[in-house]
Amino acid sequence: MGANKSRMLLVVLSGVLVLLAALLLWRTALHPSGDVEQATPSPSPTNVARSSPRVPVGQAAEYAKEREHMVEYQIRARGVSDEQVLEAMATVPRHEFVPDEYLDRAYSDQPLPIGYGQTISQPYIVALMTELLELREDDTVLEIGTGSGYQAAVLAALGVEVYTMEIIPELAESARQRLDEVGYGEVQTLSADGYYGWQEHAPYDAIIVTAAPDHVPQPLVEQLKEGGRMVIPVGPVGWYQTLWLITKENGEVEYHNKGGVQFVPLTGEH
Repeated sequence: MGANKSRMLLVVLSGVLVLLAALLLWRTALHPSGDVEQATPSPSPTNVARSSPRVPVGQAAEYAKEREHMVEYQIRARGVSDEQVLEAMATVPRHEFVPDEYLDRAYSDQPLPIGYGQTISQPYIVALMTELLELREDDTVLEIGTGSGYQAAVLAALGVEVYTMEIIPELAESARQRLDEVGYGEVQTLSADGYYGWQEHAPYDAIIVTAAPDHVPQPLVEQLKEGGRMVIPVGPVGWYQTLWLITKENGEVEYHNKGGVQFVPLTGEH
């Protein structure tokens, strides 16, 4: 009896081993690498941070916090109240529009050099000038002085049609590339003397000038639509200028003093 039980146990064990071997061969045939494949769902676009052309995702999150602080304590606290403007300022990544050597000051309360004697304006001034335009979605806006492209990006974030001019070809080219990279490719750029405006797309609902002439360019006034608004700093080179809000109603042009500012001069043949 003991011998029979031993033989039966051996037969059972042999059957189990054969079954295990068959299962192993079947699994290997399905997965030659020997690793069990697991389906990994594609991430939802809403859960993926937009990659920055220059900044790692982790650093981009830190910059987002700096933008929030900028909006609350540099802009809203000084009286800018248009929520759409505040949202645009909180959305556009200002660090993408400053030179590498100034990245640590991208959200500081100051203008910063961008080369060729030009600057990117102080965030508060960008917000103030934008708010003064009282833009509505689908308005057509002309910007004189593209610079690094930051002001144009803020305008585009408001859903308006933006045309921007820059007299320095190198800045115009770098701004064009930067706007494309950051996601504002719809902005139309032109390297030309902004004093004469961009007649091809006139008249404009709004015009914003981000460099200071010593007088208001008449071609820009003529290209302003009836009911339109223009914001422009005017004054002597190297000194404080006056920020003017210019409106055109029924053929009449009115000037509204919005305080002292300091901009680089508007250059060109004029």
